[in-house]
Amino acid sequence: MNFFALPQLSLRFIPIWRRNYMVWKKMAGPSILGHLADPVIYMLGLGYGLGGMLPQIGGLSYIAFLSAGTVCYSTMNSASFEALYSGFARMQEQRTWEAILNAPVTLDDVVLSEIVWAASKSLLSGIAVLLVIWMLGLSHSLLSLWIIPLSLLVGLCFASTGLIVTALAPGYEFFMYYFTLVITPMTLLCGVFFPIEELPPLLRAASAALPLTHAVNLARPLLNGAIPQHILADITVLLSYALAGYYVSLVLFRKRLSQ
Repeated sequence: MNFFALPQLSLRFIPIWRRNYMVWKKMAGPSILGHLADPVIYMLGLGYGLGGMLPQIGGLSYIAFLSAGTVCYSTMNSASFEALYSGFARMQEQRTWEAILNAPVTLDDVVLSEIVWAASKSLLSGIAVLLVIWMLGLSHSLLSLWIIPLSLLVGLCFASTGLIVTALAPGYEFFMYYFTLVITPMTLLCGVFFPIEELPPLLRAASAALPLTHAVNLARPLLNGAIPQHILADITVLLSYALAGYYVSLVLFRKRLSQ
């Protein structure tokens, strides 16, 4: 087997995506509530609690500033949890992938379906947080509707990178390294809770290379009725992470499942 062959894309991933959807549909309510509660608690608790003691940031109240970061944080977490914990369960514990691969599909299709499925769940999280933002009156611009496709793009990005970790993981406990050493620092460095401009130059440079920064760079202007300043560059970075993550994770899965 050529582990490094380019992916062979096809529409065969759709039935696999549909299978995951039908399983998830049975517990959709608790799943949506679980992904919605955490970011909304952060947004309301910090936005109204801490925000009451802070001045405006760039002409925005702190909760309005925080809302854009919360959308991106929520979609990142949703895609990451699905790609890591649920993806690992289907691959290793339940052996769902093994059963699926007995059908006329390839590993390329299975990995792509995992990415698209995790991104679909992150899309739901993004829409749910956006609805809360609208209900609180934190955004009134029609441009905020672009948060919906942005949530899908962010989901594709973090699902792809998350699957790299899944391909390397010997067990569930391995994922704590990823969340502690990658996701948490990214949340703190990428403009979710405070402006990146407040960081030291070295950390600002590191932040510019992280995908969450570019997601927030797109979300914050859109929620406030403005077109992002570097929209093409930010989208390119997110797409690059998504495509590179898909290819690298596929190579790693080919090696892992061939053993």
